[in-house]
Amino acid sequence: MDFELSAETKMVLDTFREFVREEIIPLEKLFLAGDFETLMPIVNEKRQKAKSLGLWLPQIPREEGGMGLSLVEHGHVSEILGQTPLGHYIFNAQAPDAGNMEILLEHGSEAQKAEFLAPLLAGETRSCFSMTEPDNPGSNPTLMSTTAVKEGDSFIIDGHKWFTSSADGAAFAIVMAITNPEAAKHLRASMIIVPTDTPGFTLVRNISVMGETGHGFASHAEILYDNCRVPQENLLGAEGAGFVIAQNRLGPGRIHHCMRWIGICERSFDLMCRYAVLREVAPGRPLATQQTIQNWAAEMRAEINASRLMVLQAAHKIDREGSYAARDEISIIKFYVANVLQRVIDRAIQTHGAMGMTDELPLAWWYRHERAARIYDGPDEVHKRSVARRIFQRYQ
Repeated sequence: MDFELSAETKMVLDTFREFVREEIIPLEKLFLAGDFETLMPIVNEKRQKAKSLGLWLPQIPREEGGMGLSLVEHGHVSEILGQTPLGHYIFNAQAPDAGNMEILLEHGSEAQKAEFLAPLLAGETRSCFSMTEPDNPGSNPTLMSTTAVKEGDSFIIDGHKWFTSSADGAAFAIVMAITNPEAAKHLRASMIIVPTDTPGFTLVRNISVMGETGHGFASHAEILYDNCRVPQENLLGAEGAGFVIAQNRLGPGRIHHCMRWIGICERSFDLMCRYAVLREVAPGRPLATQQTIQNWAAEMRAEINASRLMVLQAAHKIDREGSYAARDEISIIKFYVANVLQRVIDRAIQTHGAMGMTDELPLAWWYRHERAARIYDGPDEVHKRSVARRIFQRYQ
């Protein structure tokens, strides 16, 4: 596999790097302090600047207003954007919007695209994806209690969801609900678009994650659907196809996540190394002279490099053969890179000592929020079991 990038792509990546370094990282203190009232007008200005520079929607085809990058190319972009908590949002490449855009592009009707997709692509609205339920295991997405029952020309949705990311301020949710309870387990659920101003849609609260409730796009909400009525034309794709659509969405989405995690690793590694060569444990003895720190630096460099190659190989296979053919690679990077991420952030915090625990740096924020990397989009244990099953099947 040749991962060599074209001269044009290298120039684009350099432009992203400069934008992140000069325009976005200086905003982190406002973000980490939770001062969204001051932050968001500035962020919106940066979004317009990104759009004017042609750096908008790197994950979307050119004909839809995006940059038209391949999955491998976007992987490199995602790594750069991942180096700051604000990166993906400013370029309109953040989850869950990026995945919802893909669903609407592939499965949305022309009316749905005009009403919901167009403003989402333009950055005029945000969306959320409402699947996880407090009463059912997220590791088994076929087990779901939320229902959507037909009545006249409507669906009546009833259910309880949580960890509906970015629901705070979103214009609409894509909801997974059981429409065909008697069907086979993978054909029971459908995806339905629910505008958040629909009567019966209630955002109960932003869920506190390790002491932080978040705000806007950086939040996770608990949602109640109580006799929530939407037109049947809000059905996305075929009835009963919700699980299949969700699985198709997750393949490229995991590439985006893993490359974002590698970006976090690179920034954390850089912060650690810069601190280690300056911080003295005794006169003339910086942390970088300590064997433990040296071992960590060598191990982290190796693990980050290995992670990147694994993710690019998976992205290359998806680009060439599709997500189904790459399902082993997708599962492997999901649990491997998530664990590398945990180790890198933890060691960077340990190296910084008390400073690492503060919000003077993004390390503590990532430590709180990226612990979930080993849980969302399928917990590590489920991915390992799936890979192991397919390995042993080949030996039978």
